[in-house]
Amino acid sequence: MRIALFVTCLADALHPDVGRATVTLLERLGHEVVFPEAQTCCGQMHVNTGYQREALPLVRHHVEVFEPYDVIVAPSGSCVGSVRHQHAMVAAGAGDDRLAGRATDVAARTYELSELLVDVLGVEDVGAYFPHRVTYHPTCHSLRMLRVADKPLRLLRHVRGMTLLELPDAEQCCGFGGTFALKNADTSTAMLADKMSNVIATRAEVVSAGDASCLMHIGGGLSRLRTGTRAVHLAEVLAATE
Repeated sequence: MRIALFVTCLADALHPDVGRATVTLLERLGHEVVFPEAQTCCGQMHVNTGYQREALPLVRHHVEVFEPYDVIVAPSGSCVGSVRHQHAMVAAGAGDDRLAGRATDVAARTYELSELLVDVLGVEDVGAYFPHRVTYHPTCHSLRMLRVADKPLRLLRHVRGMTLLELPDAEQCCGFGGTFALKNADTSTAMLADKMSNVIATRAEVVSAGDASCLMHIGGGLSRLRTGTRAVHLAEVLAATE
């Protein structure tokens, strides 16, 4: 299968290993991964902050870049959530019904990584080997907007050498929420403290998730506390081999 990688701004700028791991994983499974170099921000930050008019050119550009591809994947529940739930809304709100229809079509072909693996490619055992104690944080957008349910856990349970540890109160938000962490710093910090306490309680070596943004938030806090627990994206865990 030919799959277009929507790498996302955060992975491109701060966590390039996440994008590389996604490519490594999909190619190992026998698929061709292409990277449309014209891709830019999907506009999620603009929409979430109330700048829908400013987001419209980004939505239009995203549609134009990814429209030629039958399958699109992103290692981010947050950005896929934006493509599915915001792009057509922004276009329709601006009175561009044709763009809204095109955005809907692109969104229907856009998948978060665990969705693509389980629902489209029909695989749960990706041949990964990751000999560590791991706990998994289900990020808010993947859980509530995309409803990926237990797909990431189903993938992780097949990773050889790994001990998967249950995270207490797993479905509670980590407190990042993009610009929420900037606008509501005290609340965000308190939510992060709760999440870190639960991660530490598992005695995991690694906390994993499907969004680099949440892992940046959690991993930064754990690093400041010198816990020794690393934040590793789901793609990187699944791409690991002996």
